Amino acid sequence: MMMKKDQLMRPRLQTRPEETTRQRSQLLPPYKVILHDDDINEMNYVVFALLHAVNELSPQEAEHIMLTAHLTGSAVVIVCPKELAEYYQERLLSYNLTATIEPD
Repeated sequence: MMMKKDQLMRPRLQTRPEETTRQRSQLLPPYKVILHDDDINEMNYVVFALLHAVNELSPQEAEHIMLTAHLTGSAVVIVCPKELAEYYQERLLSYNLTATIEPD
């Protein structure tokens, strides 16, 4: 039986996206980075700090996070693996914001 050249090049095993996500979650469990409200920082500064500390955020997301923390006392900034969550927490703390991490 003759195989075509393109059949030899393609792997036949495929991993489903949900299985990849499950495996990644087992290896790197998700953590939440939580911003806490404070009476020290102005709202515009908090948005500025969020945008600079967590590059993935849009201005609208940063403003929503700031308002949620202001109105409810805390807000989830991002959910990511623990090491990255610690990094984002440190960056937020460097802007004198109050931030913690916890398992998702």
